Amino acid sequence: MNKPIVWVHGDCLSPNNPALQNYPDAPAIWVWDDALIKEWQLGLKRLTFIYECLLELPVVIRRGDVAKEILTFAEEQNANLVVTTTSPSPRFAHICQEIERSLTVDVLEVEPFFEYDGYIDLKRFSRYWKVAQNYVFE
Repeated sequence: MNKPIVWVHGDCLSPNNPALQNYPDAPAIWVWDDALIKEWQLGLKRLTFIYECLLELPVVIRRGDVAKEILTFAEEQNANLVVTTTSPSPRFAHICQEIERSLTVDVLEVEPFFEYDGYIDLKRFSRYWKVAQNYVFE
């Protein structure tokens, strides 16, 4: 029998996250990705926005190496399954591969906010929104 935990990441910071919806009683975790924060040079405004979103979610907040923190959390919860949602990030795929060395990872699909198959620079919300608003408000 599977005993899951939910991994919430930055590409689905919503109470409507399918992993949270499908596993409402499972412990959930968010990990501040120190390496990503440094690499992308995320500013205080964006970090504050993310934190405010997290306050609305039933998650334990940790910080550090994402895969290691998820595996530690899973061990603490005696879990054998990590449930999360899709992400276009290559970093996400790498983290999943790291976790899958020890546990099963179930990645749920997220209904896209809008249909688009071109490139969008996701380092700034304003760049994303500049493209998205053309599709959302058609």
